[in-house]
Amino acid sequence: MNSMIIDAHQHFWQYDPRRHAWITDAMALLQRDFLPADLAPHLLQNHVDRTVAVQAEASLRETEFLLNLAATSERIAGVVGWVDLASPTIAEQLQSFKGRGKLCGFRHVVQDEPDDRYLLREDVMRGIGAIGDAGFTYDLLLYPRQLPAAIELVAHFPNHKFVIDHCAKPIIKTRQFEPWATHIRELAKFPRVCCKLSGLITEAGWSSWQPADLRPYLDLVVEAFTPSRLMFGSDWPV
Repeated sequence: MNSMIIDAHQHFWQYDPRRHAWITDAMALLQRDFLPADLAPHLLQNHVDRTVAVQAEASLRETEFLLNLAATSERIAGVVGWVDLASPTIAEQLQSFKGRGKLCGFRHVVQDEPDDRYLLREDVMRGIGAIGDAGFTYDLLLYPRQLPAAIELVAHFPNHKFVIDHCAKPIIKTRQFEPWATHIRELAKFPRVCCKLSGLITEAGWSSWQPADLRPYLDLVVEAFTPSRLMFGSDWPV
């Protein structure tokens, strides 16, 4: 069987300045629609067979939007959607999603939460636990300062599958390595935690980064997780 190249992390949206407020004027090039037809030529050019579409908005509407795209595009291998982690009905919502085509996991933009221990709130932990119990993965999108809470969370759910997005966004621009490196090594000790090699150029500085800037961070992640628990994500179109 031929091997398949999968981009494990990219986004689609129909741009709305209210719903996509995170796309500021500093990212004006992204203030338009990005749909499968826009991605297709890049996949062909780079010999990528399939992609995983990841939520870019915190709403159930976003999950439905991505699932509808996936239903009509063979290029989309999987969807990481959104669900309200703190909802008292999350277990019922997850049951309604089971069997929904290519849905494989969920993500919340924890990096935007002001509480560095947000992941350890009782209601949030209940929601993340329900995601794992339903057989879905949970993507950890966070900043280095939130890693201690992530370590506690994963330790509480050792049999659940977690994926670290963007290597937990190390502060490459100012070459901050610790305590990010120590915390990444701790997370890598849990065998059901994987990591995406993605989004690092964003953390290094759009216009001034050099390949050498990324090397210490890439080396650490490869050493900690080994290639068997790593996946590449382009973060297209970001």
